[in-house]
Amino acid sequence: MSGGRVAAVRDDYMELTRRKRLYSGILLAVFVALMVSGFMVADARNAGGFWDGWTNVLDFPRVVVAEAAEKAGELPGHLIAFFPALIETINIAAVSTLFGVLGGALLSMLSTRGLARWPRLIPLFRRMMDVMRAIPEIVIALVLIFVLGGGPVPAMIAIAFHTVGALGKLFSEVNENASLKPVEGLASVGATWTQRMVLGVMPQVAPNYLSYALLRFEINIRASAILGFVGAGGIGYELKNAMSWGQGQYDESAAIFLLLFATIVTFDQVSSLARDRLTHGRKSEMLHQ
Repeated sequence: MSGGRVAAVRDDYMELTRRKRLYSGILLAVFVALMVSGFMVADARNAGGFWDGWTNVLDFPRVVVAEAAEKAGELPGHLIAFFPALIETINIAAVSTLFGVLGGALLSMLSTRGLARWPRLIPLFRRMMDVMRAIPEIVIALVLIFVLGGGPVPAMIAIAFHTVGALGKLFSEVNENASLKPVEGLASVGATWTQRMVLGVMPQVAPNYLSYALLRFEINIRASAILGFVGAGGIGYELKNAMSWGQGQYDESAAIFLLLFATIVTFDQVSSLARDRLTHGRKSEMLHQ
């Protein structure tokens, strides 16, 4: 390569680098401007109390910890008392994840080229999953609580609806890497579409499906706890009540916090271990083959 050519390549590279830095600087400036304007709006809407409130951020945790330490002897009883609400939260997450897996698997296969039952409807099924992912669980839960009343059912439906869209997207990406040879072989002997999906596709994608389902189960536990604050039942509802009573009931809030923390950490560790074994086990099988 001639010296002139090298110089031209170097100049182009430097120009791209300068342009990238310029764009990065502009984006940073826009981000800072949005953050400052957001804080200013928040302060104005709170009659100037937003900035003054920063000094009180740690007051609530300090009071909760102090009251929990003062009533440490009552902590085991609180843990036992709120354990059924925790089980309800886990059940909401489990049922919604189950329905989300089933619905997501179906929509993912209907929206994957080469597997779809109706290829012309692929864009429709993909837009359906986009809509399901776009609507937050809390919005769906608020609407359902208004219609159905409070309780775990609105929370389960809201989380399952969002889970179908989220897992459907992930599952469809997994489906695209599946081999079509088993599907074509089953089609040649007259198998139905359902038989082709169950016998030809599911054995290939099941480990990845299960891995994503476990990950989503972790997320749904947190979501079900949050939805309790809007009246959807579970341990989140108990936490809202304990915090609403204020000082004198903060030891109950501390017990609920401990239960939530222990549950989320436990399921995080268990599901991470299961996903790791599934992923590495799948890789080992492929290497042996």
